[in-house]
Amino acid sequence: MSLAAALTRMPRAHEPDRGREARALVPALDGDLGALVEGAAGCCPYLATLVAKEADWLPQALDNADAGAAAVLDAARGAGADGSVKDDLRQAKRRLALLTALADLGGAWPLEKVTGLLTDLADAACEAALRDAIAIQIRRGKLPGMTEDDVPVAGGMCVLAMGKMGARELNYSSDIDLICLFDETRFDPGDYHEARAAFVRATRAMSATLSDLTAQGYVFRTDLRLRPDPAVTPVCMAMEAAERYYESVGRTWERAAYIKARPCAGDAAAGERFLEAIRPFVWRRHLDFAAIQDAHDMRLAIREHKGLHGPITLPGHDMKLGRGGIREIEFFTQTRQIIAGGRDPDLRRRGTLAALAVLAEKGWVEQAASDTLADHYVAHRTVEHRLQMIQDAQTHSLPGLEEGFARLAHLMDRDEDALRTDLRRRLEEVHELTEGFFAPSKPAPVPHATEVHDFDADIMARWPSYPALRGTRSRTIFERLKPDLLMRLSESAKPDEALVAFDGFLKGLPAGVQLFSLLDVNPQLRDLLIDIIAVSPDLAAYLSHNPVVFDAVIGGDFFSDWPSAQALADGLAAALEPEPDYETRLDRMRRWRREWHFRVGVHLLRGLIDPRTAALQYSDIARAILGVLWPEVQRQFAERHGQAPGRGAVVLGMGSLGEGRLGPRSDLDLIVVYDPAEQDMSEGRKPLPTRQYYARLTQALITALTAPMSQGRLYEADMRLRPSGNQGPVATSWSAFRNYQRDEAWVWEHLALTRASAVAGPEALCAEVEAFRAEVLSAPRDLAEICREVATMRARISAAKGAGTLWDTKVGPGRTQEIELIAQAGNLVAGKAERALRTGLSNAEAAGILGPGEADALSEAHATLFDFNMAARLLTADTPDPGQMGQGGRAFLQRVTGAPSMDAAAERLSELYATADTIITRALAPYEGEDRGA
Repeated sequence: MSLAAALTRMPRAHEPDRGREARALVPALDGDLGALVEGAAGCCPYLATLVAKEADWLPQALDNADAGAAAVLDAARGAGADGSVKDDLRQAKRRLALLTALADLGGAWPLEKVTGLLTDLADAACEAALRDAIAIQIRRGKLPGMTEDDVPVAGGMCVLAMGKMGARELNYSSDIDLICLFDETRFDPGDYHEARAAFVRATRAMSATLSDLTAQGYVFRTDLRLRPDPAVTPVCMAMEAAERYYESVGRTWERAAYIKARPCAGDAAAGERFLEAIRPFVWRRHLDFAAIQDAHDMRLAIREHKGLHGPITLPGHDMKLGRGGIREIEFFTQTRQIIAGGRDPDLRRRGTLAALAVLAEKGWVEQAASDTLADHYVAHRTVEHRLQMIQDAQTHSLPGLEEGFARLAHLMDRDEDALRTDLRRRLEEVHELTEGFFAPSKPAPVPHATEVHDFDADIMARWPSYPALRGTRSRTIFERLKPDLLMRLSESAKPDEALVAFDGFLKGLPAGVQLFSLLDVNPQLRDLLIDIIAVSPDLAAYLSHNPVVFDAVIGGDFFSDWPSAQALADGLAAALEPEPDYETRLDRMRRWRREWHFRVGVHLLRGLIDPRTAALQYSDIARAILGVLWPEVQRQFAERHGQAPGRGAVVLGMGSLGEGRLGPRSDLDLIVVYDPAEQDMSEGRKPLPTRQYYARLTQALITALTAPMSQGRLYEADMRLRPSGNQGPVATSWSAFRNYQRDEAWVWEHLALTRASAVAGPEALCAEVEAFRAEVLSAPRDLAEICREVATMRARISAAKGAGTLWDTKVGPGRTQEIELIAQAGNLVAGKAERALRTGLSNAEAAGILGPGEADALSEAHATLFDFNMAARLLTADTPDPGQMGQGGRAFLQRVTGAPSMDAAAERLSELYATADTIITRALAPYEGEDRGA
């Protein structure tokens, strides 16, 4: 389609004579296309020059602009086939520069298409120039072991496009920022230095091909200074050396630069491997709010260096680096990407507009702000292009003279006054939207002395000696936070207690910059931190050693509805997918668990959920982990010993896991049941007999759960509920499990089976195990035998554990453990495969174990005791001692029990113990007697 049909605007010639002269050179162009050429050339001496040089080519190109652009790019890719690479590329640059300028000025092509085509040309030019340079080195025998066949992949050399080229956002007269690397693994160690020297020569030749100014012009000015430590490193580096640099001394601005990096020439596969290798450097695992201060400091340094720190005045204003300019929008966008891109791969977009859109979609930027900045970005870049078209100058500054503004207005087909008004408005809006995001450069004022509590000065005096406050940067941020934190501490129920708890938290922090930066820009997190510290010193101590769990709070959906167990498992699998190896995945899984546990704990602490809901959620987390971990363990094990023989294995969750009532610190009671399906050996590099295979596979699962790694343990695992307990094999065959449960299992083992649930393994085998569980539990039972066994178990537990303390609601007479035993007995007597405690108590009442109304009484008692235990375990790993607990913790326990004071809570617990103990003792009294063993 002719470009004429797509025109939406028309530049007006600022120098009419120059415009008419250019139009006369292309008489075949009439109407709107002729006027377009006249207006463009009449404003831009550079475009007038291009029209003169390409007058014969231009009419045909404008007749079908898309085809014309495609032909130019094809010519650039094949540059040098029949002549000089330099001349071919320069012709391609002239033609695409002229075509994109006319299509841009006429409004026929949007900004993204113009910058994309300019980037395509840069990619093609780099590829052709590198191909030519590498071919010379290979022909001369300077690249050891390389032949003509290696030219297409440049002998293992890769060119990374950085900055606007990497993002496909090249401006009209842009430098191209390149980093040149080579894959040293393609060469023997003895050939390394010779290969590096050849790649350095090729890089210099490529750069000269692109940037030398000849009679035909130039292609692109190249800048190779973004490589590591450019003052002392060669222009082409080994990938391994570059990787070491980024791992050890890479800086925030280099991380930001790599957001846009992509291979553009040479060995693309090697380039992608390199980018994957440095992904942990660019995209940190935690939310990196410290990057805000780095970006802010960079902005200030650029302004100071360029003398751009004054107010917005249009004459001479830098549209790129000045206040409200392009760089402000890019910093704003890239900094948010750096903050959260390590956790969310969707944020790793190279293009500014694409990144703004996804940041809004994910809640990191308000939609209105994203839309406004995107609109201003397009407008700013459009003005930038116009400024550069005039003389092909790499300028970003608005004209300093009236004549220059008039020329710009003519070129943009705008009224001059309206253009000035629009420019000022846009610059001011960008500045206003972006400036508030970056950390303040000065500490906040200290509140007046009467506004805060008179805290212990000796405690605060030791803070500078703590590890988290030894660095200058962390101290600076903390001093900015300190007044507000002290104000919040002073507002707690007992400020002195809160200060002591905060001191313990601060003392345990291994480092401060990241957490303090996070708190600095998130006041709501300061509230949450003080809440946690004031309520639970134990949870605060956990936080001090794991501050990255705060990442989850601002990750986008911390306070949204609870996902399903399957959604949790899917999310965990997605989080593990990018991790390169087994151990890293296990560590990532531990961090995932901590974050979700933290969410449940915070929701419970703040009263957003009740303890029984929290127990279900803790169980969902464990089930999701086991559902993802079990296949991971099997894959890792199969690499050495082959696939699991037969139909695989099921992991049974027992106890609280099986019932779905896990607490914040619960162990996992597990049984592994496998079906060998008559297969005697595995098939792998190191085959194992089936029984040994599954035993060692189960041990691998236990290790994966319990091994202490950098992120701690996943869970403690207890396998003692398996057939024959610790005396039996760690994994049980399906046939042996069935035979044991039918013929040998003790009553207490069938009681435990009432709460069992398959939590991982092949669906078909899981279904068979569940069907068998229902079959076993449905068998006729002797009520007296079951009650006698429960009475015996109760007596044994009492003898081993004692009566229990007042605040231990789990173990002791009338506590939750005894109530749960009665519920299990009720389900077993009823022959039901039910797991729910309330159902079991109702079945016990129906069977006559409990009297009328006693199921309700025990259910009510269990609910309160269970709730208290859940809350207590959130506060401390030990039995709670209210006398040693802060006011916040006591208030939390009172809220859970519905008691106005801890004395009232103690009285309420004692009443429930007595009620439950009386009911259970009466129910089991007829059956107490002979100890039948368990």
